[in-house]
Amino acid sequence: MRILNPAVATFSAFLLFTPVHASEDSGVAPLLEELQKPDQAEWQRLERQITRLWSRSGSASADLLLQRGRDAMRRGQAVEAIEHFTALIDHAPDFAEGYHSRATAWFMDGKLGRALDDLGETLARNPHHFSALAGMGRIFEDLSELDRARSAYRAANAIHPHRSDVRVALERLERRLDGTAL
Repeated sequence: MRILNPAVATFSAFLLFTPVHASEDSGVAPLLEELQKPDQAEWQRLERQITRLWSRSGSASADLLLQRGRDAMRRGQAVEAIEHFTALIDHAPDFAEGYHSRATAWFMDGKLGRALDDLGETLARNPHHFSALAGMGRIFEDLSELDRARSAYRAANAIHPHRSDVRVALERLERRLDGTAL
């Protein structure tokens, strides 16, 4: 198994699961490499391209379930979204974005444990999913599991160093965990 980023490998081992590498033919690997460049001015475009590629299941019915779930989330209907994403996962159990989307809906519904479980499933299928890692960081931080939050944010930042929300969270945790005065 080849993992492009050592931080992701460390975090995966930390969570005690073995990730399965995402499809090599998805076209995402070169975009992820470009995204990691510190002087990348086009990072937002790259992020959108990566997210769009990750959202393609290869099945019209799975894509429809994903869209219906996302529409329900936009309407604030987390329970309905969870139902659509659960049907999607039943239909396409290897599709990482189904788990990531359901994790977001679980989070919206206040079910943090279930959200964490689905984020773990997302990363098992796509260890480069920077949004799943950032989501884990947020949940671990909410649960006051600060070392785990920092590890998740570090892994997300290693893959996608341009997200200001992750950098700010990481700086905040570094200050708290390392005892630096605010």
